[in-house]
Amino acid sequence: MASAYLSRTPSSAGNRKTWTWSGWVKLFKGNSQLILFSEQTNSYPTGGLYINGQQEIRLYFGTASNSFQCAVDTDAKYRDVSGWYHIVCAVDTTQVTDSDRVKFYVNGVLQTELNGLTSSGAGSSDPLYPSQNYDCLINTANVHYIGGDNNYSADCSMTHVHFIDGTQYQASNFGETDSTTGIWKPKTAPSVTYGTNGFFLKFENSGAFGTDSSGNSNNFTVNGTMTQTIDTPSNVFATWNPLVGSNAGGATVYYPNLENGNTKATPGNTAQNAIAASTLGASSGKWYAEFVLVSETDSGAASFIGVTDDLSAFQTENIQTSSQVLYGDNGTVYSRNSSTPDTGTSFSTGDVVGVALDLDNNYIYFSVNGTFVSSGDPTSGSSGTGGYTLGSGTNEYFFMVGDSRDGNTSVFTANFGNGYQGTTAVSSAGTNASDNGIFEYDVPTGYTALSTKGLNL
Repeated sequence: MASAYLSRTPSSAGNRKTWTWSGWVKLFKGNSQLILFSEQTNSYPTGGLYINGQQEIRLYFGTASNSFQCAVDTDAKYRDVSGWYHIVCAVDTTQVTDSDRVKFYVNGVLQTELNGLTSSGAGSSDPLYPSQNYDCLINTANVHYIGGDNNYSADCSMTHVHFIDGTQYQASNFGETDSTTGIWKPKTAPSVTYGTNGFFLKFENSGAFGTDSSGNSNNFTVNGTMTQTIDTPSNVFATWNPLVGSNAGGATVYYPNLENGNTKATPGNTAQNAIAASTLGASSGKWYAEFVLVSETDSGAASFIGVTDDLSAFQTENIQTSSQVLYGDNGTVYSRNSSTPDTGTSFSTGDVVGVALDLDNNYIYFSVNGTFVSSGDPTSGSSGTGGYTLGSGTNEYFFMVGDSRDGNTSVFTANFGNGYQGTTAVSSAGTNASDNGIFEYDVPTGYTALSTKGLNL
């Protein structure tokens, strides 16, 4: 939902004192303000639920004249881009005790360490709760937004978004702990009373993302273009990590510029040896992913696709260290700080480069548009036919891309199993016996997507 948002104007006001918002959110960046749910009067926001610029969850209330009324923030900061957060904001201003009027839950846990703003808008160590019986502008007959508004958009994914008109619910009404894994998970059909303006948005219909599944038909209008993903709270796929950068041997760390839900990366700046690395890694098992070099400013500039088992290695000058096995666009594989004979197969912009990572036998294989180079056979096991040797032991490996030439800027997209390269869906999905992930070409037998489901297979 990073470049789009939903909007709806209720036909009449609901309960302005008591309501609950619940939703699952996956962040793309850890340092930008996100609008989760807001209301606008006179063309500007006068109340809503945000993740603010300090990565705290904030509930803000204002008046129709934009006079400040209330701000309650979590003391905890939410910066994890590798998983989903379940966020619940439960409001009941009729409560006598001020701390009962606004409650935040994150992944099922009530947040008790809160801060906020003063009446002048300055930061405060104490939350500024709404006054008793305060009528907020949320749930009025004004336009309401999810995932942004006509000025801002939320750089995140969302699923299972509920709004309850007239009841202050707990997180346990919407989620539960899985008895096997111990992980907090959604209740797909929670037993709640939605009230007149309540809604339940599953985002399961890619042709009608704003469809309300509560039974109220409180449908939202889609503004902009939304992309559906199979990345869910139950199965989180790897993406590029905005928190891993490289300094090219200097003092400044360059972080990748990420787009499209952190699946499109421009590594670093124009720094030599700029890289992007995946959020998830693995130390055993067999993994498959596909990458596309979208563009590079210096043709033949040794853009690389491969893996690393040492994210800290990028604080040195040489991208070709003993921690990486990299396939260059010139056709050379650089295997743990030494180049191998040219594979005879280079790749260019637009080619789909597949990477099959066998951590059970310590080999890696590369393909271009479905054909493995060097007559590679990812199913050859311990013989490693056409594969390149990884390090011994049980090190954790991460997928990575980058370039090694100063002044060059390479742009890559990744399909870690979501079925997209950037915003473009795969044209004809290949076979995948693991039933985990959607790829352009056939996934080698025994391999699967790097995701939480794949890690638990």
